[in-house]
Amino acid sequence: MSIRKAAVAGTWYPGTPDRLRAEVDRHLESASSEGGGELLAIIAPHAGLHYSGPVAAYAYKLLLGRQYDVAVLVGPSHYVGFDGVAIYERGAFETPFGLVPIAEACAAAIAMAGRSVQHHPTAHVREHSLEMQLPFLQRVLPDTPIVPLVMGYQTRETILNLAQGLTAGLTGRKALLVASTDLSHYHDADTAARLDGEVIKHVRAFDAEGFLKALEAFPHHACGGGPTVSVMMAARALGARDARVLKYADSGDVSGDKDAVVVYLAAALGIFSEEDSTRSS
Repeated sequence: MSIRKAAVAGTWYPGTPDRLRAEVDRHLESASSEGGGELLAIIAPHAGLHYSGPVAAYAYKLLLGRQYDVAVLVGPSHYVGFDGVAIYERGAFETPFGLVPIAEACAAAIAMAGRSVQHHPTAHVREHSLEMQLPFLQRVLPDTPIVPLVMGYQTRETILNLAQGLTAGLTGRKALLVASTDLSHYHDADTAARLDGEVIKHVRAFDAEGFLKALEAFPHHACGGGPTVSVMMAARALGARDARVLKYADSGDVSGDKDAVVVYLAAALGIFSEEDSTRSS
């Protein structure tokens, strides 16, 4: 079996099962739950667990008690530059909680349907954007296999091609889509809040095209903006009609340093009541 070893265990999150379980569960217990509905996708951050975990927990708490055939994780490449999207097609990802198996048939279907999707295991070796989702997934959906996808250069063509591949590959499957992104980096908190308001507006309106145009105007604003747009487009095509912004915060809320922050967002896409779809924190 091809096993992708944990790259940031012991640094970005605790490296032992007991300590990791305690921190993840603490974040989940502290997060509020935004109710029911049919949940097709979430947006969650990927910074160190101490910083982004309190926000990510708002999205992952919604998954408690639910069941999916597969969780498809889509995040940006921080270390390897390439065209298209790198898929890890077989084997498993490892964390201190154990192995998370790849949904190999689903991965093959997405790879076949998406022209931009390619076998590129090197892109996954150091990448944290997907790994940071796994401890939460293993706690709330412990028996769910994954399809890991890392996007290289976030061009419009790649974003649209991946959305099409996800839609075709997941039709007929009970799938959860997970978009991994942080928002603005290293502005002061007031500037960051102003800049991120545009992104949050498009997420709340479930406006993937508006989000994409904002990324094209400011391409380095959200590191996982391209993956998020692909997930929004695919979720819409698979039946989602509503969006909820669950929580946003910045690193200064933890560190106390508001001069240079990284901003985090948790959101959900699916079919919700009108009250739930307009609720935000």
